[in-house]
Amino acid sequence: MKTASFLVAGTILIASAGSAAADVRFGIMNEAYPPFFTKDATGKWVGWEIEMMDAVCAKMKETCSVVDMSWDGLIPGLQSRKFDVIWSSMSITDERSKTIAFTNKYYNTPSKLIGAQDGRGGTSVDDIAGKTVGIQVSTIQTEYYKKHYASVASEKTYATLDEAFQDLAVGRVDYVFGDSIPLMTFLQSDFGKDCCEDKGNVKDDPQVLGQGIGGGLRKDDAELLAKLNAAIAAVRANGTYAAISKKYFDFDPYGE
Repeated sequence: MKTASFLVAGTILIASAGSAAADVRFGIMNEAYPPFFTKDATGKWVGWEIEMMDAVCAKMKETCSVVDMSWDGLIPGLQSRKFDVIWSSMSITDERSKTIAFTNKYYNTPSKLIGAQDGRGGTSVDDIAGKTVGIQVSTIQTEYYKKHYASVASEKTYATLDEAFQDLAVGRVDYVFGDSIPLMTFLQSDFGKDCCEDKGNVKDDPQVLGQGIGGGLRKDDAELLAKLNAAIAAVRANGTYAAISKKYFDFDPYGE
């Protein structure tokens, strides 16, 4: 679910009309990550995570904006105050929690492997022995690979999942390893369904894969953290979360 550039690639205000400036800046990766966030034909960020951000901001009675940058620039960008909250499908892990604070989770989905339709199935160590696994850099899946698969398989890293999908389709890697929802979205696309298939979810390892997806904040932003947690709980309780999710999923992405 993501260090070099600290430049803001773009800012899209979602503030109410007449507001002079945004109050809370939400940082997301500057690459499409459907169905969580992508740009529409006008260049506006849309998707499940964007709608959830809007709902949380409305509940907090705050105006908000989006700041986008490279995935591996998000934590440095937060620390250098380019924005206030990482809201970009970032998993809550013990390692990241040493550096930043996290809200309570707002979704949780498993990690999985996808591969060529004529390739070997399964996700065990024996299943992927001798194979090459494509993984987006600086993700929890890279750490999982190091712990569980590095002794038997090769890794190829990518700046974006789209690059990994392209290499999978032409046979440069045997698998792509990532969060289940964007991988399944790819498999349902015209490009993905012609080449590739689901090989299954990997065995869970909460120590590496984390405890779900949360918003990332600077550790000294305790007031904003409390407001975000209250807003996440409220939109979950009042039906807004379910209403937004039904537009994108046929299941509850909140998880266990």
